[in-house]
Amino acid sequence: MACAGVDGAGRAARDGATAVATIDAPPAPGLERSPVEETGRSSGASSTDAGAPVAVRRWRWSPRRQDLAVYAVFLLAALWVTSRIWMDPAQVQFFLAHSVRVVLHGEFPFYTEQFNYPDGVNLMANTAILALGIPMVPVTLLFGPAVSFVLLVTLGLAGTAAAWYHVLSRHLVRNRLAAAVGGWLCGFSPAMLSHANWHPNIISQYLLPFIVWRVLVLTRARRPVRDGVLLALLVTAQAFVNEEILLFTALTCGVFLLAVLVQEPHRWAAAWRPLAVGLAACAVLAGALLAYPLYIQFAGPMAYHGLSDAVQDYGNDIAAFFAPGSPTLGGNERANVGLAPNYSEENAFLGWSLTLLTVGIVLWLRREVMVRALAATGALFAVLSLGERVSWWHRELLTGPWELLVRLPLLDAVVPTRFGLITSVVVAVLLAIAVERAWPLRLPDRRTARTLTVAGLVLALLPITPMPLSVVSRPPVPKFITADRWRAYVAPDQTLVPIPVPSMGNTNGMRWAAATNLDFKIPGGYFLAPRNGNTGDPGRFGGRPSGVGELLQEVATTGRTPKLDDRQRRRFLDELRHWRAAVLVLPFDQQNVEPLRRTVEQLAGPGRRELDVWVWDVRALTSREP
Repeated sequence: MACAGVDGAGRAARDGATAVATIDAPPAPGLERSPVEETGRSSGASSTDAGAPVAVRRWRWSPRRQDLAVYAVFLLAALWVTSRIWMDPAQVQFFLAHSVRVVLHGEFPFYTEQFNYPDGVNLMANTAILALGIPMVPVTLLFGPAVSFVLLVTLGLAGTAAAWYHVLSRHLVRNRLAAAVGGWLCGFSPAMLSHANWHPNIISQYLLPFIVWRVLVLTRARRPVRDGVLLALLVTAQAFVNEEILLFTALTCGVFLLAVLVQEPHRWAAAWRPLAVGLAACAVLAGALLAYPLYIQFAGPMAYHGLSDAVQDYGNDIAAFFAPGSPTLGGNERANVGLAPNYSEENAFLGWSLTLLTVGIVLWLRREVMVRALAATGALFAVLSLGERVSWWHRELLTGPWELLVRLPLLDAVVPTRFGLITSVVVAVLLAIAVERAWPLRLPDRRTARTLTVAGLVLALLPITPMPLSVVSRPPVPKFITADRWRAYVAPDQTLVPIPVPSMGNTNGMRWAAATNLDFKIPGGYFLAPRNGNTGDPGRFGGRPSGVGELLQEVATTGRTPKLDDRQRRRFLDELRHWRAAVLVLPFDQQNVEPLRRTVEQLAGPGRRELDVWVWDVRALTSREP
């Protein structure tokens, strides 16, 4: 997540300077070797001579070793968080398998017909994580997409924390502890943890601190074209990780710089020219690199414009900022019900202690321009994250300002609750600044100041200490799939139809396809597509409504077997023909398997047991003309 306060010197900030001027911090005390003093009787005396002193080496933590220690702590924390989650969200698995096909088979990277056949899915509009999936191709091939997913989550959390630590320690604060605290909260905030189980593309934010740093460098660049080109390369890479987070980064940088200029308008005279030239160079290069992918995203097949009203209204409850996130030491899933749209979108949950500490930091350092700019930035996006209707403990209070922005281009595709991610990073940077300011204080002595600082950090961060993410059990991929028995039925231009048909609420069939590196096509799935299948319509989850899919999902949920008439059979067979279905597959371990089997038999006749599934060969039915 972007926080536009990572550039500038901590010492200058105490005098009112802002993050628009970078001052690299000098090295911290090093792990140094003391001079060897030899006092032998002659220049040829050795340490083995009688009476000669032995050389003494004094070792201290060098900046490099301090950095390595911090990175190791971040990695261990990420391993702790992911120690139990070896789970596999189907959509991410599918995208990882798609990256394998892009690399090995040269498939088109931005669109696929391997699910939601025959309409297909616009992958640029569905965050296909190509920048993550393609580097993971060797892992996916050797160990499968589930292992790649967990590895991406681990590296996303640890890498984001490490990246923010690196930028903070080089360009904002001189104290390594202060930078480590800020990096920790950036990488392991409750908001990041809530997305870790589902959205590796959202938590993989290790490019963002460098993007923010390069934007701020442009305000004083001597070679703005070169700096703009560097920024363009970072922007392009991030666009293939997650475009929504890239948009948040741009918005945050703009709001922060505006907040600085409002306080010190004289800075504009020196900053506007290099900033304009650098951003123009960035726009030209990034625009050229992303022109075709963006064309596919917004005007290609199965492109959609904006999200459904339900998703656009996903907002935080004000009380969410005062509660610890569910996957934390002090978290409580039951207490958090209704404060966020769902458990994968807990984007605000900072807890009482950290929220109050942040307010105290802003009041304490209110004379610093950078602190005021950061506070304004964080507060603005916290308010926007509340959505169109502002509520307190589920009680609607008033209409939020997001209602005025939700229909604007680009913003109409934003999930407003995720603005809370920006606020979390702003809080992290404010915390880093506060630790550096407090560390050298004398109250009356330095030890007291440091003790109080550590106590404050423990009080604020202990309730939101990350805990191992919950395990979500999923049925194994059927042996019928893993043993390649399906190949005897399905031709390249046909589909395998999992029962129930894949949808937002049932993604097991997508995992089956991912386990084969998408060697067969499936209908349906979990994705965003235009509402009525027409390019340019607002987005919705899933493809065109399916009579067969809805019927079988209802049977799987209720366990009730319907009685199909001839008209329903003809309509459902038409759908199977539209999908070019070759075989219907129902696992033995599927919930309500017997009602599902009886329902499918009314449509396709008796099924056959094969390994661990029921199979209906419908090629004869679907090849006939209606």
